Amino acid sequence: MERGALHGLRIADFSRVLAGPYATMLLADLGADVVKVERPGAGDETRQWRPPADEHGTSTYFLGVNRNKRSVALDLSAEADRERARALVAESDVLLENFRPGTMERLGLGYEDLKARHPGLVYCSISGFGTGDGAAIPGYDLLVQAVGGLMSVTGEPAGEPMKAGVALVDVITGLHAALGIMAALRHRDTTGRGQRVEVNLLSSLLSAMVNQSSAYAVAGVVPRRMGNAHPSIAPYETFPTADRPLALAVGNDAQFVALTRVLDRPELADDVRFRTNPERVAHRAELREALGERLRTAGADHWSAALLAAGVPAGPVNSLDEAFAFADRLGLPGIVAVPGSEARQVASPFALSESPTGYLLPPPALGEHTAEVFGEPE
Repeated sequence: MERGALHGLRIADFSRVLAGPYATMLLADLGADVVKVERPGAGDETRQWRPPADEHGTSTYFLGVNRNKRSVALDLSAEADRERARALVAESDVLLENFRPGTMERLGLGYEDLKARHPGLVYCSISGFGTGDGAAIPGYDLLVQAVGGLMSVTGEPAGEPMKAGVALVDVITGLHAALGIMAALRHRDTTGRGQRVEVNLLSSLLSAMVNQSSAYAVAGVVPRRMGNAHPSIAPYETFPTADRPLALAVGNDAQFVALTRVLDRPELADDVRFRTNPERVAHRAELREALGERLRTAGADHWSAALLAAGVPAGPVNSLDEAFAFADRLGLPGIVAVPGSEARQVASPFALSESPTGYLLPPPALGEHTAEVFGEPE
């Protein structure tokens, strides 16, 4: 198999749960050698987050973000294991950690402790709310979705604020961490100097809320919950059909004209209330009623096929098994097998033509590679 783009790069991974492990798994998929440091006897907290579990009783949560890594068990409260950790860092290009701010410093593994001895080290820290006044606030995804505004714009207008169905802030922060690490490595390539990379959940969320955040920053508009509707585009939401909901994502006037033709309601495109997107947004309720009346006459799959054929973005609201089946029909990777093991994994999202991603190692057992990494007898 061809070497990944990051072959030869070693990452000492002191992170656990989701944001950090997701970042390092992405880098491992691209060829980096990731050594995951875990507590003896317990390991990453997500090892205990079950059900669901695989046939061996291993948490699917842990399995989902820890492939292509090696695990070492170190008790960082013991000086002997802290020394082993320092030896690991000495042989690494990147250190990633997501302890509470100040923890790595107390262990003698803080950035200032290490950079003099390892000037090329890229040191990435992930926190919930930064290292200043928010340092003591625990960085849990649900909490950040709440205080960071995401829940305030998620859910039905008259209902309760809702979290996203996945720990989205952790995933976004992991992506930001991986991108920051790659930028710092590029800087090291040109200068020989490493640096500290800091990302936090709250800042990542505020950035990732893009148009909603910009509405407030630029125009002082505080967004509100709108269900599945969009504040600036219409129709851009879900509609009931004869069997299950259909998502319509009409992004321009030409698509709207095509939609009205497929629905056999071409007069709607000439209606003064609906001719342009701003007019459709202003008359969203009337538009929804007119479209919904026609869409309820057939099922979601019927409308999806007809609309897509006309160039109108549309599709049924799939369950996750249906989503994987849809990806398979499109020839996109969904679930892959790890060679030499029983492990099945969600495919990497990367497709690189010259240095493809790889699935070389299944998620590790706790401490499985301690002897191997430190050159000690089994």
